[in-house]
Amino acid sequence: MIKDAILYNKFADKKVECIACARRCKIPEGSKGFCFVRQNISGKLKLVTYGIASAVQLDPIEKKPFNHFHPGSYVFGIGTSSCNWGCSFCQNHNISKEKEIAGVELSPKRIVEMALENSAQGIAFTYNEPTIFMEYALDTARIAHKHGLYNLFVTNGFMTKEAVGQMKGLIDAAVVNFKGNAEQKFTNKYETVFSSEPIKEAILAMKEAGIHLEFTDLIIPDVGESLEACDDLTKWVFKNVGPDAPIQFTRFHPDYKMLDSIPTPYGTLKKHYEIAKKNGLRYVYIGNVPGTTKGNTYCPECNSLAIERDGFSITKWLLNAENGCKKCGNRIPIAGKVSKTLKYREIVSLY
Repeated sequence: MIKDAILYNKFADKKVECIACARRCKIPEGSKGFCFVRQNISGKLKLVTYGIASAVQLDPIEKKPFNHFHPGSYVFGIGTSSCNWGCSFCQNHNISKEKEIAGVELSPKRIVEMALENSAQGIAFTYNEPTIFMEYALDTARIAHKHGLYNLFVTNGFMTKEAVGQMKGLIDAAVVNFKGNAEQKFTNKYETVFSSEPIKEAILAMKEAGIHLEFTDLIIPDVGESLEACDDLTKWVFKNVGPDAPIQFTRFHPDYKMLDSIPTPYGTLKKHYEIAKKNGLRYVYIGNVPGTTKGNTYCPECNSLAIERDGFSITKWLLNAENGCKKCGNRIPIAGKVSKTLKYREIVSLY
């Protein structure tokens, strides 16, 4: 299905400027932007993947990963084709690198129906970058809110302030996925991204819009593991988002064009963890490492265990009804109450 885009500027020569993502592609008539799904047709920008889903799955929210937003709940994840980045290590490259429109037709109304049918508490726009299918996501989010569902973006954050303005009031939370500590030479070479500054600008705009924010940082051995860059990034998060901003340092697994790399050593992740802690961030996690205790939440006041996790499951909930530490009463900044965790189920990906 093809639908009019809402985020673009028109020019007299029928060229348009897409203002969904920070590339701000200027697109001649008949051409597409970097993402291949936003096309200039007769001087109007169209989203050519509207209503076409390439991946659908039911997941625990901890898999997105969110640690401080409606813990224990389940989300209905939806993704489409292509991306606005060109990551050499993409683990969803079967859909994010797709230049042909592939998937099945799912209207926003049907997505919400499927979420409710599968006892999900929310909808996540994920698997590929949701900014490039913003119109599809927002139409779905409007219906989802009417049915009491929350809405999430799992995003690289490379979006415009205009895009964030459209998200306000519809997208409840976002996890921004940094890679390689957002170091400039890494983003240029391995992500085809000219600068990470637009990500920071979008984060500030999302914070102002009242969107709950969490962060991940994928640490890639040798090429994306700079401790100096980690120091800079975590200081920025502390100063601009605050000490309670959750951040997870995630183990890299070789994929796509980087199959010859190695998984991130635990010691490397631990060094990043320690830098974030030193810089004042109170809720720091290590992800994609089975058995680590650094996937748990600890009270920053008394160091007591607050939430114990095993992978994507909550195994102990040691907070009171106000999400306060049962030992000292300090409130842990979590949005929502813990949900009764369902037995883990998956909907097989449609593609």
